[in-house]
Amino acid sequence: MIHKGIDPKFRQAPASVWNIANALTISRMALVPVFAWLLLYDDGHSTRYRLFAFGVFVVATATDRVDGYLARSRGIVTDFGKVSDPIADKALMGMALIGLSIIDLLPWWVTVVVVVREVGVTALRFVVIRHGVMPASRGGKVKTALQATAILLYVLPLYALPRSGLWQGVAVVIMAAAVIVTVATGADYVLRAHTLRNTSPRARAKRKRRAAAELEAAAHEAAAQEAAELEAATHEAAAYEAAELEAATHEAAARHTAGTEV
Repeated sequence: MIHKGIDPKFRQAPASVWNIANALTISRMALVPVFAWLLLYDDGHSTRYRLFAFGVFVVATATDRVDGYLARSRGIVTDFGKVSDPIADKALMGMALIGLSIIDLLPWWVTVVVVVREVGVTALRFVVIRHGVMPASRGGKVKTALQATAILLYVLPLYALPRSGLWQGVAVVIMAAAVIVTVATGADYVLRAHTLRNTSPRARAKRKRRAAAELEAAAHEAAAQEAAELEAATHEAAAYEAAELEAATHEAAARHTAGTEV
């Protein structure tokens, strides 16, 4: 009896890119400009539009949980989803941070640190994509959750809430934790990318080709050196024989001259 895991006809076909999980990821990207417009309306002074922006952000971040759950539970995880999901997260978070800095709710240095890290990690993913896909880590998910929570508190018109000072303090603490985790996970991604480049099948195949080329070059060099040594030895032997022949000729000529004179 043939085991289903061995028989090729029972192997699961790769998941199609056109699936519900990827559709939710794309919808999250589409919500980014909507959220930005609502947040920046009237320079962020409109309580109603801030609440609308809050609602859009909640929906967008919820799709991040839903698309991941659907992809794993239905077996429709794709390389497109692995790459586009964190990009959608970065687009949403980046726009939120930039918008909050534009309306003077968040220091620009915080936005710069987070955005530079996010762009750098995204670029790093594409640099190493030839070696394999680098999916989001657990630390990256924690970072995203902290960023989302902090941004939600900053987007909310906290000044309209009772004990607004307390809520603003909580928002600052969570944002500080988000920045710390963001930097730490950025360093982790750099290490993971370095490991992937050194241990991927592509990297191993490249090292094997390089080793084979070096071995072949060494063999050619050894053969060339051996041929050169043989040629030098042949020339040396020929020169020695020629010198001996010339010496014998001179000696014979000298004896002949001496015999004639006598």
